[in-house]
Amino acid sequence: MIIAKRRKGALEIQFNRPDRLNAINEEMAEEIMHAMDAVELDRKIIAVVLSGDQRSFCAGADLGGFQDLPEDRYDNYRARYNQRKNRLLYRFFMNYTKPVISAVEGYCLGGGFEMAMMGDIIIASESASFGLPEGRHSLIPGAGGTQNLPRLIGAPLAKEMIWTGRRISGAEAKEYRIVNHVVEQGKALAKVREIVEEMKGVGPLATMMTKQTINRGMDMTLQQGFLQEADLAYMLSWSDDRTEGLKAFSERRKPNFKGQ
Repeated sequence: MIIAKRRKGALEIQFNRPDRLNAINEEMAEEIMHAMDAVELDRKIIAVVLSGDQRSFCAGADLGGFQDLPEDRYDNYRARYNQRKNRLLYRFFMNYTKPVISAVEGYCLGGGFEMAMMGDIIIASESASFGLPEGRHSLIPGAGGTQNLPRLIGAPLAKEMIWTGRRISGAEAKEYRIVNHVVEQGKALAKVREIVEEMKGVGPLATMMTKQTINRGMDMTLQQGFLQEADLAYMLSWSDDRTEGLKAFSERRKPNFKGQ
């Protein structure tokens, strides 16, 4: 379902269901979580990189699994639905401490788009196509799409995309600030690798705490965000990496961060 490998400080996860356009099913979701969980405490890994193939990053949830959902009372159905592996995957992403960067070529639809938005940075190629077509199956984007997309592009544009099922190109996604960069077809993963290389110059603890304070701060008042930021800055000031960073600066050399 996936191909996971370590490469120059990153865990690279390639979705590997080409016959299904890399659509997510329960087994694939389980494998993604297992691979990411295995490196979360590994100080040598500074980021997780997600990719598909040239045709499709991820075309969404494998809808075949929805056809056999039993008819039952709403409460029982809701409990089962929330325990499905592909639902647990998105909650897993919310609490993941390392940066998650998506390299998008081709289709990035439905649950695939929602997964990319649950990460931290999206790099798209000119071939990328983003959309939330769930409404065409009388579904809603139920894995964070109704919450994350409005936060990125505003409610009116998010509603239009969801209500029409319209797809947007990589260039449009850049204009809407969904993606950070648009590159030539076939170059998305290379661009992500460049970013990971640049990230090596930043202390991994600082990266982790910055992710935490930005993500949590989005749901706080400005004053609450300032207080959280101050707490994390104080915690970081006692780290070995902070001492190494200041020492390297005074000695005019590159720091040797250990993630501690």
